[in-house]
Amino acid sequence: MGIVNIDDELHDQLRRASTVSLRSINAQATYWIRMGMLCETNPSLSFQDIVQRELKAAGVTAPALSDSAA
Repeated sequence: MGIVNIDDELHDQLRRASTVSLRSINAQATYWIRMGMLCETNPSLSFQDIVQRELKAAGVTAPALSDSAA
């Protein structure tokens, strides 16, 4: 495991985002790095497509929303 140096502003943003997403600061940084890498290496996919693909690969299924729910 290595150490990554980031500026204070980005660390503050990580801290704030981790509170909202209920992740540790390290888990939030890992999530942003992983999703950023997936987005860069799959430019033809939208962020939502990538999230859906990753959830499916992890075996997560969610019920479809019905039109009457809106």
